[in-house]
Amino acid sequence: MASLKVLFPVIAFSFFCFNGFTQEYSKVKYGKVSPDDFTINSSVVDNSTEAVVVSDIGSSEFVGNMKSSFSIVFTRSTRILILDKKGIDAATVEIPLYVASSGEEKLLNLKARTYNLENGKIIEADLDKESVFKEKRNKNLLITKFTMPAVKPGSIIEYSYTIHSDFIFNLQPWEFQGEYPRLWSEYEVRIPEYFKYVFLSQGSKDFSFTNRTNKMGKWEVSYIIGGKTKSQNLEGQIIIDRWVMKDFPALKEEPFTSTVNNHISKIQFQLATIEYPNQNAEQIMSTWEKTMSYLMDNENFGSALKQNNQWLDDELKSITAGASMPEVKARKIFQYVKNNFTSNGRTGLFLTENLKTVFKNKQGTVAEINLLLTSMLLHEKIKAYPLILSTKAHGYTNELYPILEKFNYVVCFAEIDENEVLLDASIPSLAFGQLHWKCYNGHSRIVDPKNPSPIELNADSLRERKVTIINVGNDEKNEWTGKFSSSLGPFESINLKSDIAEKGEEEYFKRMRSAFTYDIEIHHAGIDSLRKDGKPVVIHYDFSIPLNKDDNLIYFDPLMGNGYKSNPFISADRTYPVEMPFAINEAIYVNITAPKGYVIDEFPKSSKVNLNEDEGFFEYRAQKVSDESIQLRSWLKLDRANFYPEEYQVLREFYALVVRKQAELIVFKKKP
Repeated sequence: MASLKVLFPVIAFSFFCFNGFTQEYSKVKYGKVSPDDFTINSSVVDNSTEAVVVSDIGSSEFVGNMKSSFSIVFTRSTRILILDKKGIDAATVEIPLYVASSGEEKLLNLKARTYNLENGKIIEADLDKESVFKEKRNKNLLITKFTMPAVKPGSIIEYSYTIHSDFIFNLQPWEFQGEYPRLWSEYEVRIPEYFKYVFLSQGSKDFSFTNRTNKMGKWEVSYIIGGKTKSQNLEGQIIIDRWVMKDFPALKEEPFTSTVNNHISKIQFQLATIEYPNQNAEQIMSTWEKTMSYLMDNENFGSALKQNNQWLDDELKSITAGASMPEVKARKIFQYVKNNFTSNGRTGLFLTENLKTVFKNKQGTVAEINLLLTSMLLHEKIKAYPLILSTKAHGYTNELYPILEKFNYVVCFAEIDENEVLLDASIPSLAFGQLHWKCYNGHSRIVDPKNPSPIELNADSLRERKVTIINVGNDEKNEWTGKFSSSLGPFESINLKSDIAEKGEEEYFKRMRSAFTYDIEIHHAGIDSLRKDGKPVVIHYDFSIPLNKDDNLIYFDPLMGNGYKSNPFISADRTYPVEMPFAINEAIYVNITAPKGYVIDEFPKSSKVNLNEDEGFFEYRAQKVSDESIQLRSWLKLDRANFYPEEYQVLREFYALVVRKQAELIVFKKKP
């Protein structure tokens, strides 16, 4: 099976090793607020800070329950200082609760209060319980939501709550970082020896403190037999883990980031095994082989692929008429599904309707359309499998652990004439063998119980070439006119096709005209190959530029706004990778004849700079052909899409040079 090398580690999944440290604890106590607390002095807080999390402390411990098992009790206490109007958003709090057919997590002991300092006196406002709302986000997620009262810049807000959960697989995760600075973030878990969890950690910063200790614990587990309550006392080791991060800066989303959630410092847990005294260990975390068998047997996923699906017989005879070769059949089937089925845009792994209903209604989710495509290929004896992945906005997966919640997208993996082909029929602008760039997010997995192979979908493997040609000269009326043509690469073409399908060509050119910083008139505008699969889109138009012929000097942007107007890398530092959607190759060719009655007075000098010696370059060539004409070429080429944090400064300086050079003007001088 195909695989590509990953540029940087996706996420650190590991069992922790802990070192002891001198115990240190937050000085913040819930309900204890003094006037001094309204002033913050910290290196991670400045004039741009909208709010600061002063203290965020959580803990999880296990208690015996009445269901012959254990429950998890999670408590949290948070204090936030609001510094700016924009920071008032921090006063809206969402608490997620897990819901299943067997029950739901319970929110208990919710307390929330706002403090304001007025004339040296602290004024308190408690949360009204009637201001607490519940929202069912999906079948497994219930959100309790509230907004703190009397909040304004300068307010301190505090809230605390407890979650009682009978779902031991749902040990609460913890985020040590977020959109606001955190002065103290602490999490402690107390796990009985009967439960083994895999600790899933991510983030670029080390903990300020970590500590692991053991102590003996006792639990009473109850159950009902014959209408009578029986109890069993258990005794065993408790493993206590504590993590602290202090004075942690906010993590702001930067340009070219798949999702900032990939890089927030946090800990998650996955239940691996359960082993009670005098019982065999129960394996909870599965293997890839078992997980793929589960998916293929699931009636809402792979079960339909194992059936004969005879209801497709007549339809496929018509769809594949005249085709005998597997590739020709596959192309016909793909084209039929793509052209005749409408995706509602919903992602996820599982079916909400059976495939026969999807076929009848001619619409469905991404998974439904691509599982139908897979089923149709299998019907024609073409080897095909579902391929599950996570899109960039959903976050990374990892090939070590088969955690299905990490996946949110299904495409088709087909083997045709010894060639491996990836297919997505849910997006009309995609060609045969093409996936959207959002799918190139690292590890994906073929759903085949016998050979659940990983495939690395790496953005570095995507090559995007764009060529723009601009010709400017004088027409028969001595008016300054020109022609513009830009051939986009395959992925920019996909984006434009989707944009045009949604808003139309007229709106596109309207937005384009408004982007010019000088007067320009556009004629005969058009976009070619909008409806041709796999063909690059070509944007073209004629233009004329009104001039004041009385001006002694005319300043002109030779790239006509097609260069980089600003550096996309604004921040001075970056702690997580740069993730561009694809490697780029952008060339702009310009031929200019001076306006009638003018000559070239000044023009940009030629230059070239390499990125990391051999990983890309920017070249700007300018050649004066005569006193009245000039030829230019701006060529930007990057052979990688992903860059490590330690490479950020070099990349930022490289783009700064590109921006400066592409902003240089040509000066035309009136003839004596």
